[in-house]
Amino acid sequence: MHTPPSSFSRLSRRACLQWAAAAGVAALAGTARAGALERIRARGTLSVAIYQDMPPFHVAGEGIDIELARALAGALDVKLSLLPFLADENMGDDLRNMVWRGHYLGFGPADVLLHVPVDRPLMDETPQALIFAPYYRERVVLARRLDRLPQLDTLSALGDAKVAVSGKTLAGWLMIGADNGAYRDQLDTQPKDGAEAARALQRGEVAAAAGLASEIESVLRGDARFAIAPLPSPRIQRNGWAVGMAVKKDATDLAQALQAGVNALVQGGRLRTMFEGGNVAWQAP
Repeated sequence: MHTPPSSFSRLSRRACLQWAAAAGVAALAGTARAGALERIRARGTLSVAIYQDMPPFHVAGEGIDIELARALAGALDVKLSLLPFLADENMGDDLRNMVWRGHYLGFGPADVLLHVPVDRPLMDETPQALIFAPYYRERVVLARRLDRLPQLDTLSALGDAKVAVSGKTLAGWLMIGADNGAYRDQLDTQPKDGAEAARALQRGEVAAAAGLASEIESVLRGDARFAIAPLPSPRIQRNGWAVGMAVKKDATDLAQALQAGVNALVQGGRLRTMFEGGNVAWQAP
């Protein structure tokens, strides 16, 4: 299970872009060896690593991250080559396998990995990778049936209501440990992810569902029967964490080009449209 970043404050669009530059993309440009971008343009393809089966970002060859990858390849005027892969034990493993070294089974690395937490401790722990270009802010949320749970300021308001949550996720860890395990007996931890938990809520099998905002919203957003709000837990920041991308540490020419592509998608409203296409409300990093 990937652990979320330590802390991020909510940023305006302009501050987000300024922060990304300050994080190191522009500062490293003068010292890194050039060539990553030129090699990509010479071969005519951008290799993008994406997580396998991560709704709503990638499901069966479609999703928000697929659309983003296509747009980034288009911004570089090259074709897209996707490298789907299964998440390893932690984010450091994924960065090693998909960004700076390659998997021991013989595939990878890609030119860029999407869906990387833009987190200073992770950056410090992985000097072989350059993490940049935050494009979304993820959060852990709880969705509930309004006819069963009209108010829910604290988890104690759940009473004995049944809650669906994937047991092998951050949301599952938070719910299992909440209030010293007070809700364990009423948790359905069988769903494989938050989207599946949301569908159990949609079918009326449970009164609430917990998961990532993107997962829950992709199923329930716009349905007036349900409310979606940050999980009321002191163990995680309610404003969540930023999600971006990563390249090899010396591929700063590529990082600058990809950052420019993300900036254009934000400023033109196209990134927001991609998220709307997945029924997810885009949150600026």
